[in-house]
Amino acid sequence: MKRIIYIPFDHLHREYGALKNSDPKGDLIVLVESARMTTGENWNKVRLYFLISSARHFAKALEAEGFSVEYIKAPTTIDGLSKTQQKYPGLPIVCAEPSSHRQYQSLKDFGVEFVENDFFLTTRKHFAIWAEKQKSYLMESFYRAQRIRLDILVEGKDPVDGQWNFDKENRLPPAKGYTYPPYLVHEVDEIDREVAKELGIEPCGDWATTRAGALKQLMNFLDNHFARFGPYEDAMTTENWALHHSLLSPYINNNLLHPSEVVDAALKKFEEGNIPIECVEGFIRQIIGWREYVNGMYWHLGPEYKELNELGATRKLLPLFHDYTKTEMNCVKHIVGEIEERAWVHHIPRLMVLSNLALLTGVNPAEFLQWMREEFIDASDWVMVPNVIGMGVHADGGRMMTKPYAAGGAYISRMSNYCKSCKFDPKKRVGDDACPFTTLYWDFLIRHREEFSGNHRMAQQLAGINRLTHLPELRLRAQEVLGLLEAGKI
Repeated sequence: MKRIIYIPFDHLHREYGALKNSDPKGDLIVLVESARMTTGENWNKVRLYFLISSARHFAKALEAEGFSVEYIKAPTTIDGLSKTQQKYPGLPIVCAEPSSHRQYQSLKDFGVEFVENDFFLTTRKHFAIWAEKQKSYLMESFYRAQRIRLDILVEGKDPVDGQWNFDKENRLPPAKGYTYPPYLVHEVDEIDREVAKELGIEPCGDWATTRAGALKQLMNFLDNHFARFGPYEDAMTTENWALHHSLLSPYINNNLLHPSEVVDAALKKFEEGNIPIECVEGFIRQIIGWREYVNGMYWHLGPEYKELNELGATRKLLPLFHDYTKTEMNCVKHIVGEIEERAWVHHIPRLMVLSNLALLTGVNPAEFLQWMREEFIDASDWVMVPNVIGMGVHADGGRMMTKPYAAGGAYISRMSNYCKSCKFDPKKRVGDDACPFTTLYWDFLIRHREEFSGNHRMAQQLAGINRLTHLPELRLRAQEVLGLLEAGKI
């Protein structure tokens, strides 16, 4: 053996990262299942099942190719690598640049040699070049530059069909009386069953744990859901857990699928016809726009960014986030229940219900960030830090987003069917049956009126305060709601 190649659990692609130029004859492959990633936090077990089973399947596939593979269980990653070095003294350790500040630093301190992380379409160096030229970090500016640079849905420097963004066409509420095509139930094998047994759960057939299964998921989306994805990508419903979403983020984030493969397949399907431009543009934007932007911002903003708390939010994490029976709000109860079942809901429940609730109630950003990291199957530090601190709870004071994503019950009512079977009325601000989101939305604006007074994008919302005729009653009801939420009784 000439060197050790360390493969983190989110570098599971044979053709990228440190494996790109690997040689079964001279490279020893090491994967470390650390106790730090499986214990010590309140991890969603479906999330752990997916990550661990995918890594074990990947190790087995490398062995079948002829590699020598060490799959090690150890207290920490460094402990596992130290154990390997003792067994194979003198060999250098190589790894693609890790996906978190903490892991990058710990591996660097241990003496690991890094190769460039190519699991994204934009390197960290190239994103920094873009960011340093910006007065403000607008994702839309980055996205348009990406389209041109990557030659995707453009004719020269102009967008196909004359529009860069079809957001306005992609905001329909859930369709009534509509039957969604079925999503895949993936077969489980002995490795899946072994991992599930270790975690004390049943195998979760909603998620594939092999590259073959991930490719099957991609094809199922393109064949059965892509053509209706766009208009309903923001919709929420109790009638279907996935709607027309691709369910590909877990596989792209652990790299069973490379983003370039997904983009190429989507563009090929679009070129064949029958896929509306708003569907392909909306899907492509999530991958080459938002995903790349979030990763770039994570590295550009630095490790201290996750500690920001510009709104001074100090409330403890609400009980309902860990137990959906601790609330009577139908939207939150349903969404948290789905997360407990399969470690996933799409981006609008995450942003406009869960993050919105944390924002309006003033939950400590660090506590909410940790909860999001623990629960979601596609969570990584680079994913959650910008999404939560910058977008979800506006804890960075506007460095990423120009205004907070705060909303009352009216938005949830418009974009979902949750409110129809809920005891709370999204139109009411006060009273026992007033929607907590609506009450807390106005209380949030009042509390932070001075801080947002200079933000022109908040002018309309703040002006609405002047039209309220029952401010004392609303503030009193808001304090009552906050107390009941803390007690898990509303």
